[in-house]
Amino acid sequence: MYRRKRYRSPEGGEGVQTWKRRRRSPCNEREWRRPPHIPRRSRRRSPSRSHRRDFYWGRHKRRQSNGVNFSEELSSSHSKSYSHSTHSPAHQSKGKEKTKTDKGHCHNSNHSKSASYSSSVSMRIWKSQPSTKDSQNVEDDKDGHLVCRTGERILERYEIVGDLGEGTFGKVVECLDLDKGKTRIALKIIRNVRKYRDAAQLEINVLRKIKEQDRENKNMCVLMRDWFEYHGHICIVFELLGKSTFEFQKENNFLPYPLAHIRHMAFQLCHALKFLHDNQLTHTDLKPENILFVNSDFNTSYNEKKKCEEKCVKNSSIRVVDFGSATFDHEYHTTIVATRHYRPPEVILELGWSQPCDVWSLGCILFEYYSGFTLFQTHDNREHLVMMERILGSLPRRMVYKTRKQKYFQNGSLIWDENTSDGRYVSKNCHPLKSYKTKDSPEHVHLFDLLSKMLEFSPALRITLKEALEHPFFNNLNPDERALGNRTTRDPISR
Repeated sequence: MYRRKRYRSPEGGEGVQTWKRRRRSPCNEREWRRPPHIPRRSRRRSPSRSHRRDFYWGRHKRRQSNGVNFSEELSSSHSKSYSHSTHSPAHQSKGKEKTKTDKGHCHNSNHSKSASYSSSVSMRIWKSQPSTKDSQNVEDDKDGHLVCRTGERILERYEIVGDLGEGTFGKVVECLDLDKGKTRIALKIIRNVRKYRDAAQLEINVLRKIKEQDRENKNMCVLMRDWFEYHGHICIVFELLGKSTFEFQKENNFLPYPLAHIRHMAFQLCHALKFLHDNQLTHTDLKPENILFVNSDFNTSYNEKKKCEEKCVKNSSIRVVDFGSATFDHEYHTTIVATRHYRPPEVILELGWSQPCDVWSLGCILFEYYSGFTLFQTHDNREHLVMMERILGSLPRRMVYKTRKQKYFQNGSLIWDENTSDGRYVSKNCHPLKSYKTKDSPEHVHLFDLLSKMLEFSPALRITLKEALEHPFFNNLNPDERALGNRTTRDPISR
């Protein structure tokens, strides 16, 4: 970087001069220094705007010389079609004439794959392009939600008739499918945010897999009918279902479900999750909000014990929904899954998880159906673990010593102060599992035996869904309830 030069001063002394070396530009003045045995190199050009422009036109000329033409035309449905013609330069004019006559079809047999891809893309673009009248009214709010108004139409096919709910991912609206005789459907509209669009594509892949493996819809998983993109929003078309089991229980003042309904819903959930696990899928976000009744019509009666009106659903057939977090066995497993109240201990301790985590969540859900309140009402990891030990017994020492979360433990025991407000709350509200049993009849005993096996700390020792379906708790199911997996209608059943 710096050079030094010694010189003799006029006073007779010797000095040193230091100066910074200049970088010499590649100019023509240096060409005479080039030795004859070294070939001459092209001059280095700076990446200026003119250089990029020359490079573009050079590439454009090369593309024309290769005989590849890209034509873009607007069809009557405002979709874009891209056609390829791979001919030699000598026959380029003939290729153009052929492209004009065929309008967007590939003319080379070796490019059949690309032709089918372009046709599917153009069809998808056609579905995502609305009419001119629609495009004038489409707008998003500040959070990226599509603004939906009753009476508006999407793609001139789905007429909005009501709102079914809104969440972090987007919203769900009830629509009439005008192409299917005004059939009522549920349209899930994802927010126009990239991370939610990416998650929606993953959910679509899972729903496709489910539809392939369950063509007759016998395994109690929600049925995806179609999907499309609309002004940056991924839209998924589902069958129209009733209210969620959480919403119904909330509107019923959180009164417990009848034991017969709990048995029937548990039987269906075990079948649905077994179907997912057999296809190497884990739901990972099972909760009452993601379990919907097929038909949530109900009868009303007066509860003498509670001194209030009690609703009783006519048809306890259910469907599992929301596969946005579902994970295949071969895919990357995130560290934290499941909603807090239904999260298993192996996830809290970051010991890795697999399909048994769904079984734990199912046990928490069935307890909530039975009691009307959440088994683990907390938002803190340490408190969550303390509640587990209060209700289910001590954590296995193998899990305690294996976890990286040693900040929660000291000498193999949880660090916890019972004299704090949190400590007093846990001591007052958390009791052994069997103490929540309201009756000592065999049906109640069988239910709590099943719950204790689902809420086993060790995933390896936790009951499997195949074993759960053979549990004595399900012996009292009538034939009509056992066959309800074949039902796809929303009609009530006779009991």
